[in-house]
Order: sequence, then C-alpha cells, then structure tokens
Amino acid sequence: MNEAVVFTLNGKEVRIEGPPAMPLLFALRGQLDHKGTRLGCGEGHCGACTVTLDGVPVTSCDLPISAIAGKNVGTVEGVLAADHPLAAALIRHQAGQCGYCLPGILTRAAALIDQGQCAEDIRNALDANLCRCGAHGRIMAAIQEVAS
Repeated sequence: MNEAVVFTLNGKEVRIEGPPAMPLLFALRGQLDHKGTRLGCGEGHCGACTVTLDGVPVTSCDLPISAIAGKNVGTVEGVLAADHPLAAALIRHQAGQCGYCLPGILTRAAALIDQGQCAEDIRNALDANLCRCGAHGRIMAAIQEVAS
C-alpha cells in the first residue's frame, strides 16, 4: 500500500507517494527529477547516493521514505543552488574525473564544512564515499582549501 510523505527538499516542501519501504533515492530520481544523486551499490556502502537528512549525511539508497516525513532533505542540487564554496573549489582543482561519486562526496563534505568540521575530520568521514577514478587527491585539496 502506498503512503504519502511530505518533507522539505532543498528548502522547498514536497510530497511524494510510494510504498513506505521505497528508498528515498528512487523517489528523488523518479518522482522529483533530482538526478544528481546517484545509485551505486544499492546497499549504503559506496556513498554515491549521499544526501543530508536534517543536516546529517546519510545514504539514500537504503533510507525508506517512511523515515523522512517532516524532515529536511538536502541533495547535491541544493548544494549547487546555494553556490557552496566547495563547488567552486572542486572546479578550480579540476577534482571531477568521471564524476559519478562526486555528488555524494560534495553533499557530505559541504554538510561537514557547514558544521565547522576540520579538513582532517572531513577526510575521515569521506571514507564512506568510494572513488574509483583517482581524483581523490584533487577532491581533498579542494576540501582542504574551503575547510581551512
């Protein structure tokens, strides 16, 4: 049975419908046309689907829509729309190679920077986001620039 869920997405109240166990990732991409959040492993291990839930980075592929009612969800589209300084730093450092992991990394790192965490703590937190293309050094340089 489907249920309606109302939550705030990047500062705007939205309503979705689906089975309570449906992953938030599927609603973001399928119903709300937020394609920046990526499906990676589908088990919450790779970080490609990272969003924020009330300011805390979480994986959306294993987060049921029933858990987000009345909460604030942030996606990479919200980070980019807010002109977060990390987005510009990633461009300056040419930190995107294939770009598949970057939305999750950008979302997690921006949230941690906004919380005032230092670059080393952010580096440790990014262990949850896998990057296979080798741009990690440039990504970390951009984070270091903004977090310092």
